[in-house]
Formats: sequence, structure tokens, C-alpha cells
Amino acid sequence: MKKKDLAFFKDLLTKRMEDLLSQADNTVSAMNTPKGNFPDPTDRATYEADRNFELRIRDREHKLIKKVKKALDRIENNTFGICEKCGEDISIKRLKARPVTTQCIECKTKEEVIEKALGL
Repeated sequence: MKKKDLAFFKDLLTKRMEDLLSQADNTVSAMNTPKGNFPDPTDRATYEADRNFELRIRDREHKLIKKVKKALDRIENNTFGICEKCGEDISIKRLKARPVTTQCIECKTKEEVIEKALGL
């Protein structure tokens, strides 16, 4: 992969990491702010459902943060853009669509077919 492509992905991933961390900080701040007393059980249930939804989103973002960190590590180790299954280059088009990917489209497709066949 060319140096300018690596620089592009490093910048893209770094910005994504900053956005995710900023959102996580905002969520923690918002959850530490008291929301008041809910005399109506329906209002309380709605508040709890919204809070649980927000926590599920943040959990998914936490997992994405880990993937972004690993992708940045791969850039530093000069292994970014190389499929971990077959060792072939991952296309730039695929990396632009999903910069945290670790597999080329062929290997990922095969993996998904196996998962579907096994009911995973």
C-alpha cells in the first residue's frame, strides 16, 4: 500500500477514534446528571428504556473503538490492508467502506457462508 493511502487511513481512523471517544464522554456526563423523580411509572419506564438503548449503542461503539485501535496498530506495523486469512491485499475500495476490516472480501464472504451454514 502506498504511503499516501496509509496516511489517508491513519487520518480517517484517528478522526473516527476522536469522535467515538467524544460521544462516550458525553454519554457518561449525561448519565451522571440526575434526571429527577418520575412519579408516573410509564415515564420512568420510558426513561429506563431510552437509557438502556443508549448503553447498547455505547457498547457497540466501545467494540468499534477496540477495532479502530487495532487498525491503527496495523498501520504502525505495516500490516494494514493485508488479509489475515489469505495474506493478499485488501482492496482500497473495501478499506474505504470498512477501514477496520481484517479480511479481503473473498475470505469474509467464505466466513459468512460457513457461519450461515452452521447457524451462527
